[in-house]
Amino acid sequence: MSDLDVVILAAGKGTRMYSDIPKVLHPLAGQPLLAHVITAARALAARRIVIVYGHGGESVRDRFQAEDIEFVRQEPQLGTGHAVQQALPLLDSSMTLVLYGDVPLIEVATLERLTATGADLALLTLELDEPHGYGRIVRNRSGKIVRIVEEKDASASEKSIREINTGLLAASTPHLKKWLTDIDNDNQQNEYYLTDITALAVRDRATLTAVAPAQYFEVLGINSKAQLARLERIFQWERAQKLMNQGVTVVDPARIDVRGTLSCGRDVTIDIGCIFEGNVVLGDRVSIGANCVVRESHVGPGSEILPFSHIDENTIGADCRIGPYARLRPGNHLGNDVRVGNFVEIKATHIANGSKANHLAYLGDSRIGSEVNIGAGTITCNYDGANKYQTIIEDDVFIGSDTQLVAPVTIGAGGTVGAGSTITKDTPPGELSVSRSKQVTVSGWQRPVKGKRK
Repeated sequence: MSDLDVVILAAGKGTRMYSDIPKVLHPLAGQPLLAHVITAARALAARRIVIVYGHGGESVRDRFQAEDIEFVRQEPQLGTGHAVQQALPLLDSSMTLVLYGDVPLIEVATLERLTATGADLALLTLELDEPHGYGRIVRNRSGKIVRIVEEKDASASEKSIREINTGLLAASTPHLKKWLTDIDNDNQQNEYYLTDITALAVRDRATLTAVAPAQYFEVLGINSKAQLARLERIFQWERAQKLMNQGVTVVDPARIDVRGTLSCGRDVTIDIGCIFEGNVVLGDRVSIGANCVVRESHVGPGSEILPFSHIDENTIGADCRIGPYARLRPGNHLGNDVRVGNFVEIKATHIANGSKANHLAYLGDSRIGSEVNIGAGTITCNYDGANKYQTIIEDDVFIGSDTQLVAPVTIGAGGTVGAGSTITKDTPPGELSVSRSKQVTVSGWQRPVKGKRK
């Protein structure tokens, strides 16, 4: 654990989001903005993480309750300096890092450089061709930082400065505590600016330095839905680049969404419009067709997921073929060389090697052996309105089309069930079981016809 405290400012209302949801709880890549910042802070092995909350505070607290996180409330909101002041009683490490809950793409490597300068105050700054909206870094003729001026308080010459303040900084905790007691709100906003500690550091002849992020987007903040959408695409583009650098074929890196962790083997192909949520593992030679959603699942080597399939909390073996338009709900375990075809829905079912349900079936709460064929239109009737029951289909069974298997029921090994049957009792191994009503022809029956419109 490092001798570092992290303060994350998350009290803003987010007026331009036009939402009742606190700004820091809006999702990016499937996680709240604040979650990304907390993940970066944890990667630094910080001794303490303090979140300063305000608007929508209780929902923020409820979402991020954890042993390593403490909360302080800023009420009323009187500026960034005032926000950090609320956290001062909790800060006792030698260094404090200040982050923002609406700046989600900051890289851990950048923060490591920011906290490793050894300076009393280290600022994260960046040069922009269009610096509008940002505070400017004011330097003297020798190039030393002397202060930060907010744009609303800047003169015309100061507004021409391209080096901007990102707001992220690392400071000696004893110095930070002293400087925060000296700042005032003598500005157009009547707020206590955290940036004012820069001039105080110069006054006290403290060591002061600046660090630049590796990528400009690391310091982009979010104040509107348009900015949120922009950062979403930046994030996903970067994830796609990393996958391609690892050898994954991403057909169109502009049309992929990774909302968690995606681990891929060799020669994996991902087509357009795919979404990966939670922890997903794709083995060697896996192919994911267009517009698939894969969540919290493991797909074995050589398996193919055809377009428009949804896979949620599944374990899929090697050389399987799933879809198109298949829905694998949570709790399925598929062996090797299993076929699940179009418009087949499976839930809480184990399917052994070589079995197949090629189309138009529902299999729920089932145990299916190897080399089983499930005919089109087959369903397991696993729910009686109050309780769930299990269907067991043993090895080498053939189930004819349009069959209803009313659980609890066992279909014996090597047996065949005739098409159109409703099976309510266990069937013996190796036999043909059929359950149908007698076919009848009604002579002279007339099909109804539509009446004439009036």
